[in-house]
Amino acid sequence: MSTNHYDAPSGDVANDDYKSRTGQSKIPVQSDNAAVEATEYDNGGESDKQLEKDENEAIDRSNILNERTRGATKKAGTYTEPGDEEEVDNLTAGGNDGTSSGRQ
Repeated sequence: MSTNHYDAPSGDVANDDYKSRTGQSKIPVQSDNAAVEATEYDNGGESDKQLEKDENEAIDRSNILNERTRGATKKAGTYTEPGDEEEVDNLTAGGNDGTSSGRQ
């Protein structure tokens, strides 16, 4: 069994062969040597602080309700369940007694 040992290249590795030229591609590709742009998340790694900031900006406090629902309930006494006889009458109305029409 032979073992191959390959030496890794030393120094800075940069290959700009893939870099887009002006007008060549619709999706631009940056050079390896391009500077990294600063973002709004440059906060020293405090992701919890950034998350809290993002959540506070995203939450519309004017849309929060203090109640559980928006009051979408019927007034007391306006809803009554049908009795057993009413249900049976509704089920058998029009000849629909629950049996299959193919079997007679």
